[in-house]
Amino acid sequence: MRIGTWNLAGRWSDAHRRLMSAVGADVWLLTEVPRHTELAGCVLTLTAADMTNGRAWAAVAVRSDLGPLEHRPDPHPASAHVSVGDLHVCSSVLPWRSAGTLWPGPGNDVGSRTQAAVEPLVGALPAGLTVWGGDWNHALEGRETAGSASGREAIRTALAQLDLRAVTASLPHRLDGLSSIDHIAVPTAAAKVEASRRIQMSVDGRSLSDHDAYVTAIDWT
Repeated sequence: MRIGTWNLAGRWSDAHRRLMSAVGADVWLLTEVPRHTELAGCVLTLTAADMTNGRAWAAVAVRSDLGPLEHRPDPHPASAHVSVGDLHVCSSVLPWRSAGTLWPGPGNDVGSRTQAAVEPLVGALPAGLTVWGGDWNHALEGRETAGSASGREAIRTALAQLDLRAVTASLPHRLDGLSSIDHIAVPTAAAKVEASRRIQMSVDGRSLSDHDAYVTAIDWT
């Protein structure tokens, strides 16, 4: 199963569609997703809540022939959740420093907001049977510029509770010297059959988003 994540930054075009098709992911964990987004051959499930007008916080796109798909309630306004057979898939935006009143949840700082955001996910997602990812706004290694140390610890704790490993933790950010804040976490028992990697999503030198995409693959039957 090939899994990708990308923050669309509220943009969608034929160029986005072509690049995503070329990646060939079976599952996409998308964030900042325009509601008019369409992917041929995929079922798209978006959060009920919008980040801004016409832009869902997050979405999960699943190849339509992958297996029986069930739409699940959003465990948090900024997280989308589906199940494919016995595998649960969740895409999330997590808090960042300058979110301010835009953030749809309680908390007085990044750490408390992140803790409050991951708690309902831990309650809704089955341990060891989940793929979770998206724009977490936190590096899990190295210098922290978008999130906070306490927010990072809340995410790490949630990963342990869900029996997941973030295979993107060591991958680079699009900015030199930083680690990725876009992540894919897979069950610790899943065999990884392909090295995780960052993909620059650009056409003729023009980036289609202020985030790069990340992709991995696991052996999941």
